[in-house]
Amino acid sequence: MSTRFRLGTNPWRLRLARPGLRWLLGLGLFLGLQASRSAAFYLPGLAPVNFCEASRETATCKSTVALFVNRLDSVESVLPYEYNTFDFCKDSEKRNPSENLGQVLFGERISSSPYKFPFNRTGTCIKVCVKSYDTANDDQEKKLAFLRKGIRLNYQHHWIIDNMPVIWCHNTGDGTKYHTPGFPIGCFIAKSGESKHACLIHPEFNKSHIYFLFNHVDITIAYHEDSGRNGGFARLVSARLEPQSYKHSGEGRLACNGPPMEIPEEHTEKFNVTYTYSVQFEENKSIKWASRWDYILDSMSHTNIQWLSIMNSFVIILFLSGMVAIIILRTLHRDIIRYNEMSSSEDAQEDFGWKLLHGDVFRPPRNRMLLSVFLGQGTQVLIMTFVTLLLACLGFLSPSNRGALMTCAVVLWVLLGTPAGYVSARMYKTLKGVKWKTNFLLTALLCPGVVFADLFFMNVILWVEGSSAAISFGTLIGILAMWCGISVPLTFVGAYFGAKKKFRFPVCTNQIPRHIPRQSFFTKPPFGIMIGGILPFGCVFIQLFLILNSIWSHQMYFMFGFLFLVFIILLITCSEAAVLLCYFYLCAEDYHWWWRAFFTSSFTAVYLLIYTVHYFFAKLQITGMASAILYFGYTMVMVLIFFLFTAL
Repeated sequence: MSTRFRLGTNPWRLRLARPGLRWLLGLGLFLGLQASRSAAFYLPGLAPVNFCEASRETATCKSTVALFVNRLDSVESVLPYEYNTFDFCKDSEKRNPSENLGQVLFGERISSSPYKFPFNRTGTCIKVCVKSYDTANDDQEKKLAFLRKGIRLNYQHHWIIDNMPVIWCHNTGDGTKYHTPGFPIGCFIAKSGESKHACLIHPEFNKSHIYFLFNHVDITIAYHEDSGRNGGFARLVSARLEPQSYKHSGEGRLACNGPPMEIPEEHTEKFNVTYTYSVQFEENKSIKWASRWDYILDSMSHTNIQWLSIMNSFVIILFLSGMVAIIILRTLHRDIIRYNEMSSSEDAQEDFGWKLLHGDVFRPPRNRMLLSVFLGQGTQVLIMTFVTLLLACLGFLSPSNRGALMTCAVVLWVLLGTPAGYVSARMYKTLKGVKWKTNFLLTALLCPGVVFADLFFMNVILWVEGSSAAISFGTLIGILAMWCGISVPLTFVGAYFGAKKKFRFPVCTNQIPRHIPRQSFFTKPPFGIMIGGILPFGCVFIQLFLILNSIWSHQMYFMFGFLFLVFIILLITCSEAAVLLCYFYLCAEDYHWWWRAFFTSSFTAVYLLIYTVHYFFAKLQITGMASAILYFGYTMVMVLIFFLFTAL
């Protein structure tokens, strides 16, 4: 009489991970609720700057407020341009603050400007510079044509005061207050008389086929003064402006009123453009320096997320995750009860379903080298994403620290070559691979090489177009040095130790492969893979829309707490979907599950690609072949990264 062991029939024993899941969800929800406050946390080194009047200026207190300018960008073009590329007023003592790697990769080019204001001193209609244009001068004609192009494509200024973006606030047609961290160069009224962009809120701009240039700004700077803490010095807490267009009659008689500054489509006469500004300071006792970014982020209506929609998304995600978990638990519970009811070998029925495959379930798949490489690269990207989002939602990568998010991600990716090499080599060894050196080279070079080749091609287009987002040759050499000098050796170290070990399987593999019966349509790979990618995509599509808005519509993204929560639930959903569909494959006596499990969750990247294509045509107003190529080129990098870490 054979001795049989009995598997536990209590389904709650299979739910050991549920308390951990609840804890993760609770932590993520807490971080999400704190996301709007995370901007008040600052790293050491981002210290406040004290301001005072000229008579009280000291080494720790500045009397001059300097305005810095950043690149100009547009929602109708992917090509950003440096401020000095346009024919604007330039600083005679140009200073470029040091930029980190993330700022360079994002194309940010911050430089000083001729706009400098004595603290707490009001100025009205102050001249900055005068620009002259003559059709007989080819250089001036080219500058004017480029300025027209910037107005037509609605390029936006991005100004910075005391490390804060200068906010433009205006009312829309329906009376809604609209806030944006940039303001346009000007606006254009088409030949048909159709007003576009900023011309819609200026009824005085009523001439067709005319460009209107914003050559004057009214700047309002608010400060907070706390005599008890900072010795009576002031700290800036907000900066707002209102762009205006004035045609100044003469340099000696500047009056910031009258008709707007018009630039016709075709002109034959010489004309001048005078740039001016007005500035005023006001004390604000309600906003403190530590929470000044809360005002900036909360005031942006286009990033104000509807909390009801977010919570509704969480309910949907939890429902999908719970549904998958319940199906797995009930199905396994039913099979375990049926298996335990076989009290003896005499009354035992013949094995069926997944129990027939114990000798084939761990049979190595085809293309095991490629599978191992993808798993190793996915591990590297997964850890990088997890750590970056964790640091971001804790406030270490706040919006005030420009470029920190991208810098952190790149540095983490370089330093995480060891786990990538280890996972790839160990999995390859487990699948009975013998060419571990080839495995190491592919892990270190394949996916990073594809990304680098794509970015290099995009960079060539940016070079040709003269965009500020073009990475210099020296920076490219530096990135290659980080890749080949740090990441590749670390990958080799991981592969060296990973090739000495392998995962142990609980059963041995038969010498002769088992025959796979004819499969129905629902158990064939294409159907399961397409269905498996829908659930994870349903977890991220709302956050995906916000992220795409942040990238392509140049909006600030700061809801890292919710993003971290969605990231955790995405991983759980991918795992559950892969386990569920693999179980169905095994029940159909099909043991080729390795690549199917990989593609079940990673197929979410295909839905991401489809959504980005829809977003391009339905949401964006991008024009030009170069911008379209850049959009889809960068999108392919995003899709590849998403493909790698969701496959795990």
